[in-house]
Amino acid sequence: MGENLKRAAAEAALTEVTDGMRLGLGTGSTAREFVDLLGERVRSGLKVTAVPTSEVTAAQAAALGIALTTLDETPELDLTVDGADEIGPRLSLIKGGGGALLREKIVAAASKRMVVIADASKLVPELGRFPLPIEVNRFGLGATRQELEAVLARFGASGGLVQRTTPAGEAFVTDGGHLILDAFFGRISQPEALSAALCEVPGVVEHGLFLNLCRRAYVAGPDGIRTIDA
Repeated sequence: MGENLKRAAAEAALTEVTDGMRLGLGTGSTAREFVDLLGERVRSGLKVTAVPTSEVTAAQAAALGIALTTLDETPELDLTVDGADEIGPRLSLIKGGGGALLREKIVAAASKRMVVIADASKLVPELGRFPLPIEVNRFGLGATRQELEAVLARFGASGGLVQRTTPAGEAFVTDGGHLILDAFFGRISQPEALSAALCEVPGVVEHGLFLNLCRRAYVAGPDGIRTIDA
């Protein structure tokens, strides 16, 4: 059922794509469904150019014949379609479960509109149940971690700070060569203030709070598609 819902949400978002658009392509299992469907449309004659948010998405899109560009060549995009780990009030998001949060946020910010696709399990009354990814520089990791732990304490995080690893037990490394620390809050009652506090910590490259970026969400549930606008 889960994969069917992801595909249904992706199909709903595909209705926003028109000929000649400059697109941002997200990363993750739901975004993968959208890229697959977009590839089918491209094979049928749709003309678009796209900026992928990860090397994985780039490989998938290229294999499907989707024309790729970069933000250096195309600094302004019409639409980005991506998934989310959590969707909270006013379309606030937690993203980065797949490790592509930095590129995802850069691409979303370069777009006129960001649309999120998800199944209904991602809707939450308050962000924070899903661990918040924080992308950090390798240099000074210990000092960065210490400052982040102080921020977590200030914002009442219920859990700790865990460095992400691969299934083989090695450090997870992002496409940009950085590390990820996952912060376990339980609930995030002040997302804007937390976002600002995290950005002030030297060594933090980006974090997974996406605030005031998403304009619409297509959420698939057993009863159909729910469209939520910011």
